[in-house]
Amino acid sequence: MSLEKPTLHLVCGKIAAGKSTLTSALGKQPHTVVVIEDYWLAHLFPGEQNSLADYVRNATRLRDVMSGHLIDLLRSGLSVVLDFPANTPVIRAWMRSLFEEARCGHQLHYLDVPDEVCKSRLSRRNSDGTHEFTVSDDDFALFTKHFVPPAPEEGFDVVLHRA
Repeated sequence: MSLEKPTLHLVCGKIAAGKSTLTSALGKQPHTVVVIEDYWLAHLFPGEQNSLADYVRNATRLRDVMSGHLIDLLRSGLSVVLDFPANTPVIRAWMRSLFEEARCGHQLHYLDVPDEVCKSRLSRRNSDGTHEFTVSDDDFALFTKHFVPPAPEEGFDVVLHRA
C-alpha cells in the first residue's frame, strides 16, 4: 500500500494548550492515524503516573517501543498525527529520527498559548473528568518549567497556532 506524501504531524504546547483538540482535527484527514501518548500511558502503566519522574520513565519506555511501528506506518504511506508533547529538544530529536528514517514530510504544530488560558482550560478539563490524567496547578508549573519552545536552529517545519 503506497499512498501519497505521508506526513508526521507533531504538536508542541503546554498542558491544556489544545494539542489533543488539534490532533483530533488533523486525524480526520484521509489516510491518517492518530497515536495518543496519554491513552497508551494510562493503559500500559495504570496508577504509575504520579510524578514527573514517573512520566519521564514511562514516556521513554513508550517511545522506545513505538518507534519502529510509527516508522512502519509512515513508510506504508499513512500520515501519522503524534499526540505526544514535542516540548523539549530531546523529545523533538526523537521525533526527527522518526520522519528522517521514514523519509517523509513533517509539520511541527506549535501552540503558543498563554499560561492563564492553559490553566483555565485545565481547570475545566479536570472538573469534566474526561481526560486520562488530572493535573494540579503545581504539576502544571512543574511541567511548564521544563517546556522549551522550538528554536529555528532545530530545523523543523513549524506551523504556529496562537490562542
